[in-house]
Amino acid sequence: MIKLSRSRSTSSIYLGLAFLSLALHLLLAMFCFSILQNACVLPTSPNALPRRDTQHPESISSSSAASSSHKLSAVSRDEEHHKRNGEALQHKEEGSPGDATEKEKKLAGAGKVIQNVNSQSQLEALFKHALYNLPRPELNDDDWLLRLKENEDAKDPESKGDGTKDVINSGSWQSASEEEEEEEGEEEEEGEEGYDKDIWMTDPDTHPLWLRFHLGISRWELYNRKDPNLGQLTHYWSTQRILGVVQKKGGTQLKLLMSFPNYGQALLKPMKQSRDAETDVNLFYFSDFERHNAEIAAFHLDRLLGFNRVPPVVGRLINVTTEIREITTDHRLSRTFFTSPAGNVCFHGQCEYYCSPEHPVCGQPHALEVSLATMLPDLALAPRRSWRSPWRRSYSRTKLAQWEKDPAFCDRVKQTPPYNQGTRLVDLIDMAVLDFLMSNMDRHHYETFEDFGNDTFLLHLDNGRAFGRHSRDEPSILVPLQQCCRIRRSTLLRMRLLSTPSFRLSDVMRESLVQDPLASIAPLLSEPHLSALDRRLAAVLQVVQTCQHRHKDVIYNDLGAYDEDYDQQLD
Repeated sequence: MIKLSRSRSTSSIYLGLAFLSLALHLLLAMFCFSILQNACVLPTSPNALPRRDTQHPESISSSSAASSSHKLSAVSRDEEHHKRNGEALQHKEEGSPGDATEKEKKLAGAGKVIQNVNSQSQLEALFKHALYNLPRPELNDDDWLLRLKENEDAKDPESKGDGTKDVINSGSWQSASEEEEEEEGEEEEEGEEGYDKDIWMTDPDTHPLWLRFHLGISRWELYNRKDPNLGQLTHYWSTQRILGVVQKKGGTQLKLLMSFPNYGQALLKPMKQSRDAETDVNLFYFSDFERHNAEIAAFHLDRLLGFNRVPPVVGRLINVTTEIREITTDHRLSRTFFTSPAGNVCFHGQCEYYCSPEHPVCGQPHALEVSLATMLPDLALAPRRSWRSPWRRSYSRTKLAQWEKDPAFCDRVKQTPPYNQGTRLVDLIDMAVLDFLMSNMDRHHYETFEDFGNDTFLLHLDNGRAFGRHSRDEPSILVPLQQCCRIRRSTLLRMRLLSTPSFRLSDVMRESLVQDPLASIAPLLSEPHLSALDRRLAAVLQVVQTCQHRHKDVIYNDLGAYDEDYDQQLD
């Protein structure tokens, strides 16, 4: 009896062990299966930064793409300039500029036809579209903002008076902070430190990235979207060690001038409020905070519209203590640091508005999101002219501007230089379209490079007050288009393309912003802001359609001349 009882007990133990073993094997199998499923999923981190080749994916295949606006009149000079600047700015076109017109006419209805996108990336497919690869006018020597002389020319004293643009014999760089500020404080008066002439004379491939960007500025655009240096430059700002910090003089809100290795400088705007915080509807347009994410988003939107007129901007997470407080030589700035009751390191600097202990910039407790904008060439080398916008707001709580009282205001503008000829008026309307899409009401001035005279593009600087509201559109920003009823045909065709389901503006904007380092922390634009882009784009197209019903001269080509064929075709 005892033996039978022991036998049953042993059998129960063995059976229990068998079930336990089976359960462990099942758990192990499930664990291994989950590892295999997630093996290729990369972990995300707030400090994670994209690789260089993912910053701007469209630039990877750009060397073989068929289109560019950058050609010089002589092939030999073109190749030499391209080699010495270290830029991929010259892409040979198939066909002549005359062929380009035929191509554009075939694309007139591109916005009405749904495109078939085979690639998983809408952004890459967009930039491969023919509307983003149209040939541009040939560029001569005087169509480049800056040029480097050859070693032989630099050594020849007689070559100094040849009249060519020269950055070698310009002497040391002068700080633009010494220049006279505008009445409201100009947005981006950049400066550089002195640069050794011997370094300028070395192999162009050794030139720092910011210099390559400067050498790529032409008469018609600030940068070439296909330039591979563009992605490397934004990666440089987001990863390189910060060597020095000073507060930027002028302006109404806090800006810092950041110094990097190889004399690189970028303009920093800090995060002062939550990304999702919407501007109070009771605030005037000149009473709002500037946003770091607005500067970043403006660069991406400007690029998607094909303008290429906003300096490259990238986001970065910095340490307020080690990367600002401990390295700044600006005593006015260093005196404004303090530790908040919550234990966060804060500072406020000194400026006209919002630089006080009541409006601090604070880390959490040290980490701070910022935007870094690439500085333009120093004013001593490339002076810029500031123009007062005809549709500038009154900046008064009681008075209205003239354009707000006179519906025919544009008729006067059209008769006033430089708006009475060339592309200046359609360039200004391009800027109004950009501002309306991102709800920027603070465009009182704009700038151009003096060396190019009136025949050049407008710089789209200082976009910090954009993307403040997503729930409300501001139709007054579109008044230049509504009153003038004039728009560039390439801008219109791209907008129509961006309104199609295959290339919806909100979708390509979302994909473009994901490339920024700060997108690993949180989306740079919330979904309501992205949806607002689609809504506002439809509003712009509706205004153009209304203009076409009222006027006969609405569509203008890239030379600023009325194009009757396009107007009739797009009606």
